[in-house]
Parts: sequence; C-alpha cells; structure tokens
Amino acid sequence: MKRVNVALLGFGSLGQSFAKLLLEKKEEMEREYDTSVNVVAITTKTRGNLVDAWGIDLERVLKNIQETGVFPKTSETMLQRNSLDVAEAVEYDVLIEMTPLEFSTGQMATNHVKAALKRGKHVICANKGPMAWHYQELKSLAKKNNCRCLCETTVMDGTPVFSTVRKNLKLCKVQEIRGIINSTTNYILKELEEGKDLKTAVAEGKKLGIIETNPNNDLEGNEAAAKLAALVNGMMNADITPNDIKIEGIDKVTKEQLDAAAAKGKVIKMICDAKNEDGKITAMVGPVELDPDDVMANVNGTSMAISITTDLMGTITIMEEAPGMQQAGYGVFSDLMTLIKDM
Repeated sequence: MKRVNVALLGFGSLGQSFAKLLLEKKEEMEREYDTSVNVVAITTKTRGNLVDAWGIDLERVLKNIQETGVFPKTSETMLQRNSLDVAEAVEYDVLIEMTPLEFSTGQMATNHVKAALKRGKHVICANKGPMAWHYQELKSLAKKNNCRCLCETTVMDGTPVFSTVRKNLKLCKVQEIRGIINSTTNYILKELEEGKDLKTAVAEGKKLGIIETNPNNDLEGNEAAAKLAALVNGMMNADITPNDIKIEGIDKVTKEQLDAAAAKGKVIKMICDAKNEDGKITAMVGPVELDPDDVMANVNGTSMAISITTDLMGTITIMEEAPGMQQAGYGVFSDLMTLIKDM
C-alpha cells in the first residue's frame, strides 16, 4: 500500500474539518486508492506545533482541541518550530497551506508554498494570497520541480470551480468570470434589505457564526478581490493581483439605495466580474443593481455562485447553497485525492 505523508500548516476550523474527513474516509481511501495518508506535521499560531515522522494521532489531537483548545503536550512531538521551518525541513509528500490570509502581499503563505515547491513537494493551497499575488511565479516553480500546486478551496469552499475548467473544459478559453463569491456580503445585503442597519446585521451574523470577528476585508471588498484574482489567474492563466482590480465595498450601501432598486423590481448584489478581451484583463468587485432575471439576483443568504463564460461551451453557472466548513474541508480533501491518483 502506498503511503503519502502530509504536513498541515494551520489547524483552525478548516484544518480540523479536513482532519475529520481523513479519519472518516480512511478505510475507503485505502480500499479505493490503495493509499494511506499519514499526517507528519501540524503547525498553528496559538495551539503549538506537532511533528512526528511516524504519524500524528488525529483523533487524539481533535479530542484535545475540543477539551482544552491546545495540542497534547508530549516531549516527543512538541517542537518550537514555525511553519516555514516545517515547510523547509520536514519530510512530507504534500504540504497543505491553511494559514490566515495576509491581504496586502499574500505572505507568509507564499513563502511556505515556495519552500515546498523548491523541494519538489506537491502543495494544496487553501490560502488565497499565493494564488492572488504570486500565481505565475508559483506555477513556474512547480513546473521546474515537477510537482503540482492545487487550490480548489481558495474560492467557494470545496465547490469544484477550478477543476471544472481544468478537467472538463479542455481547450476552452475562459472569456469571463462573474459571480457572487463572498457569502458575508451577500448575507449582509439581504439583512439590510429587510431593514436592519449594518452594525446589527454584522453583530447577528457573528452570533450565527457566519461572519468573522473582523469583517472589514469582506465589507470593503478586499476579500472578494483576492478571490477574483485567484480565479482569473487560475482560469485565464493571467498574472494579476488585487491591485489590478477596481474595488468598491458594500460598507456605504444604504437602505435608500436598496429600496430604490426594489422599486424598479431590481436588487443590489456584491458582484465580481472579470473579462478577458484579446489578452487584456479588466476586473471589478462592487455592488451592482441587477435585473430580476439575472441568475445572480436569486443568490440569497450565504449562498454563492459563479458563471464561467467560454468560447466553446458558452456560459456555465455553478452554485453553492448555504456552505459550511465541511465543504471547505472537502475542497482540500478532493485536491489530495487528485494528487494521490496521479502519484
């Protein structure tokens, strides 16, 4: 049986969801792929770091986090190393980058990815930063060292948007990418339509667990711009960054604007749109007034959708309804299955 060693950088909700899937699907993976997956390293900012070449006990780790919030403290596995040390030195086959996004540069995640690719190690990148800021550099590095960098979870959780283009739209040229890819802003706009003020909508969303502690990057459009840059680079083979995208947030959208749109039978949504016209990319993120028959006008709550327009297949729309952390964990899991199949 083939054994694949995996290093996890970051172990928040996404990493824990992925770990649970590894445990749940262990026997099925071994039967279907003749492969066992062995987690040899986990790094975090606050819970400590674990490194064990023989394999970390994921059940015990998850149990400890649930009970104490930190990793089990054993002298054999606790190391005072940071994520870059692990990326550069630990023996693994696949590095999974799940650290928090740094919006202005895509670092330190990019350094983690580069360190792995330079060693000829495969990478699964759930962090939008490297794909949004350094895509072409990382693509060239992976090709040079005969390894791969997959990024399904960077946009719309585990929804197969990148793999749809890669696997099922062969030789199609992606001409436009358009969608609602930030669930937080979509939820807030709906709440504003119903008469709540921004502060109340955000506070209630936090209580429900669907809005982060600091939602400013969502409200200002930065998070959506990073996602759009990753989509454009991955699907159009471009080399843009969020700095190349015209960005407008929803933080200044008023109830009066929403009511005025509704009076015309329209709705305001936070839209991401990128067009490729003869190799020139134009991209924007911002609130747009939509007609009721626009497919994006009917994407409500925390749902998301993306329309991909190509030269050969026309427009294909993919929608994810009410996503949860399991879907995001599955995005990482599906990328791992893709790598295992090709190893």
